[in-house]
Amino acid sequence: MSAPSPTLRLEPVTPATIDAALALKVRPDQERLVSPVVKSLAEAYVHGDSAWPRLIFDGDRLVGFVMAFFDITFYPDRPDDRPRSGLWRLNIAAGEQGGGYGRFAVEQVAAEIRRRGGRRATVTYVPGGDGPAGFYARLGFRPTGELSGDQVVAELDLADA
Repeated sequence: MSAPSPTLRLEPVTPATIDAALALKVRPDQERLVSPVVKSLAEAYVHGDSAWPRLIFDGDRLVGFVMAFFDITFYPDRPDDRPRSGLWRLNIAAGEQGGGYGRFAVEQVAAEIRRRGGRRATVTYVPGGDGPAGFYARLGFRPTGELSGDQVVAELDLADA
């Protein structure tokens, strides 16, 4: 993966940035593909240390939101299921798409997983031609053959990335 631009950074959501975070919207045609930031922040609250919500800034401009998860078991009733870490949510603002912000966010999540000792990143996404499958494939994610609800599960081997 490429080196991040010096103007790009991830920041925690704070009292000073919460309103801007909640106002962030994806394109209308993508709303069925990704939950809004408000749902992500509620999930982060109830999942405590497993969730890692961050705002994506380009300089002083908020351009997106990303949330990672760490050590979550998808199928606790299956004895062979292993804890996973990966990308839980990625929302790039409607007018900011195509600027490399999604790639940057995924690279930062992968770096955080590596920092925590992880060896692979997991993502789930809505299948279909208008969904994010191509984006994740270009970043090296490969479908595992599993479904999580109605979403495709894909993984990136961080040793290869």
